[in-house]
Amino acid sequence: MPLEIIQQHAHPAVSKTRIRRRLQLCLNHLKLSQAEISILLTDDAAIRELNHKYRGKDKPTDILSFGMREQRSLSDPLPPDDQVLGDLAVSLETIERQAAERSVSLEEELIFILIHGLLHLLGYDHARSLDEKRMQAMHTLLLAVCRPRLH
Repeated sequence: MPLEIIQQHAHPAVSKTRIRRRLQLCLNHLKLSQAEISILLTDDAAIRELNHKYRGKDKPTDILSFGMREQRSLSDPLPPDDQVLGDLAVSLETIERQAAERSVSLEEELIFILIHGLLHLLGYDHARSLDEKRMQAMHTLLLAVCRPRLH
């Protein structure tokens, strides 16, 4: 399955079906309908451990992106598959706090941060001002693409 969501930390306000549907709209818009992404929904303790192990930061964060398109070692015999984008790990505890701070639903904050992570998997960055503007513009576009429609 192209979008795999592993819910290690359960939350009643999170519907894997709705999240998958909304992210698929983003991927379709980007002409990446068959792209593969694994999403881990976890808690602060688990994401803190991942953040420490992979980024050297001993604190929880909202999302971590592990891209498969990044430069690989020359000793790696398998070329990267263009359809395998990578993995995202999200702390639902952090997302819940951020949702309260921004006065939005948990699902809206989760989608917001998952789009941010997706853009990182696609090579977008926000380290420099010009890159940040480019990333923000694409983020705004994708938020509009995956907005729930009233029927």
